[in-house]
Amino acid sequence: MGVPFADLQLQYQNIKGEIDGAIAAVIRDNAFIRGPYVDAFEREFADVAEAKHCISCANGTDALYLAMAALKVKPGDEVITTAHSWISTSAMITHAGATPVFCDTDGVTFTIDPRAIEAAITPRTVGIIPVHFYGQPADMDAIMAIAAKHKLWVIEDCAQAHLARYKGRQVGSFGVAATYSFYPGKNLGAMGDAGAIVTNDDGIAEHMTMLARHGGLIKHQHQIEGINSRLDGLQAAILSAKLPHLPAWTRARQEAANVYDAGLNQIEDVTVPEVASGRSHVYHLYTIRHPRRDTLAAHLSANGVQTAVYYPTVLPLLPAYSRFQHRPEDFPNAAGDQGKILSLPMFAEITADQQAQVIDLIKAFH
Repeated sequence: MGVPFADLQLQYQNIKGEIDGAIAAVIRDNAFIRGPYVDAFEREFADVAEAKHCISCANGTDALYLAMAALKVKPGDEVITTAHSWISTSAMITHAGATPVFCDTDGVTFTIDPRAIEAAITPRTVGIIPVHFYGQPADMDAIMAIAAKHKLWVIEDCAQAHLARYKGRQVGSFGVAATYSFYPGKNLGAMGDAGAIVTNDDGIAEHMTMLARHGGLIKHQHQIEGINSRLDGLQAAILSAKLPHLPAWTRARQEAANVYDAGLNQIEDVTVPEVASGRSHVYHLYTIRHPRRDTLAAHLSANGVQTAVYYPTVLPLLPAYSRFQHRPEDFPNAAGDQGKILSLPMFAEITADQQAQVIDLIKAFH
């Protein structure tokens, strides 16, 4: 019996009545754009994120753009971010008008190295975007200390870290704003694209709301030039139906990670994810390192186990950033991970038998 990388159909079947009811309610009320279901989800997610404001938008990529646009990022500015992330993190720096400056990861947690941040700061630096990668928080104490020292803003990219905590505190509550993706495969996923920004700053919240709604808070009253980045009612209702299950899903992922850890951490050449002290990992992805990653992945695939690589090329080495002329040795940890990282099946509903199959196959490979 094969093991899928994720099983969104199983998640849906487990709460089918709630999802179908939420969709039917939106259709019944013709509440497709904005409306009560979007308003309700924004309130609910703000509470979960322990934030004063939640501004929903079309996707996690737009969330990053809206946050930077509200902070009035401009040409000539530099924004520091990690070398290892999805391209939305860095591309939105460019689209907001600034220049992305990449920093290496710490070599252990896959998150940005605060020492590299300090070394990358110039008089043009205006902000830092740490990514809570794979579901593990970045080192926020060190990052916030650097930001305070140099008077920089911080936007937390929480796209993979719903409900993760750093020293007991919710990720997303450290910086001036935090961005979330609700892409279907995320720990809290819609059935289409969806995103949000959370913040405790009233002024920034209002500005981001206007930006996302064609530049106004009231229809036809455009205070500024904005964009069209709205969460639709169907996705909001689906997310509201799923949100109460998120804590239990998170615990299930963490328990599954413990099973993997126990089964894999004594196998030669397998490096299981290391969780730094004071950080809670929510395991959007369970990612191991292996020196023969491609051969191992082929072995697992041949035996019905789906795996994935997130991401095969680090950001500064992509063709999109050839203008910077970066080399792998500029980012030894992130670039060194490119050929080693492998994400194993991970979802809240994964069974003990499925995990045993994955573990036994990796043992057999060795």
